[in-house]
Formats: sequence, C-alpha cells, structure tokens
Amino acid sequence: MFGQKGWGAVAAGAVLVGLGAIAPSHAREMVPFHEGSISPGSVVIRISERRLYLVNGDGTAIRYPVAVGRPGKQWVGATQIDGKYVQPAWSPPREVKRDNPRIPNLIAGGSPRNPMGVAAMTLAGGEYAIHGTNRPSSVGTYASYGCVRMYNQDIVDLYDRVSVGTQVYMIR
Repeated sequence: MFGQKGWGAVAAGAVLVGLGAIAPSHAREMVPFHEGSISPGSVVIRISERRLYLVNGDGTAIRYPVAVGRPGKQWVGATQIDGKYVQPAWSPPREVKRDNPRIPNLIAGGSPRNPMGVAAMTLAGGEYAIHGTNRPSSVGTYASYGCVRMYNQDIVDLYDRVSVGTQVYMIR
C-alpha cells in the first residue's frame, strides 16, 4: 500500500520547493496544551476542530490544520504509528474502490494523482494513515474516508518529529 521509507537530502529539498505561502489561519503554530493524561511526544487529532496536536510536554503543542473523515467515515480511539513512508504508492481501500470504481488499483508514489502527498505515516490496526495530500484545499475540512490529511510541508515537519511507535489519539 505504501512506498519507500526515509528522507533523502534531495527528496526533502524537492518537497519544499514551490509550496507557496499558507494563510496564517491555516499555518501550524505553537499553542498551550494542558491534557494531563497525554504523554509528551503523543499525537492528538481533534476531529471537531480539524486540528492535529503534537504534544511537547512543557504545556505546549504544535498545532497543525488537517482534513479528517467525512461524517460516517470518522473513527475515535487510540493507536500508534506503525510505518513511515516517503513518496508512498497508494492502493485504494475496498470502500474507496467500491464508491469510485474508476480509481486505478495502484497510484505510484510521486504521481500528482496520488492522494497520499509527499509522505505518510500508517496507523496500527487498520487502513488509516496520517499523510500529505494532492488536494491542499481539502485541509481544514471533513474530506476523507478516515485518514488524516495534512499540507505537504506539515507532514514533512511532523514526519521528522515523530517515530514508529508514537501514540496517536483520535478524539471528537
């Protein structure tokens, strides 16, 4: 379902070229974060806010705008990152293929038609991932089948800050 692992110096540089500016209301930012039961280094996705938080442990978190599952496609719970991939290939899950039968069975990594964007981090226990996007206008909306979409420059930033095994919480 996904492609190569790791960033090369050339790939990382290429990812950042030509991404353009993001409106301040849609940019990642450092914010206060006080949830005593969440360990530093954890990722928290708040569906209702359409925001992802990387908990720093000093009472702050990095907050990123995201797209989350459409109504009826959302999930809540705890999982962890079980894989990290750069320029991942994508095979549509059964439900996506059923709803969109014309989608190819495989879209190569790096293709402008690939919805995974520049990187993906798969989540244990299902077909979900936190990933970039080929549709940046969808960030901040309810757009997916349950995955978490980020601006490509934000997935690059988050990818470098977390590791396989990082705890992820999806909450309403």
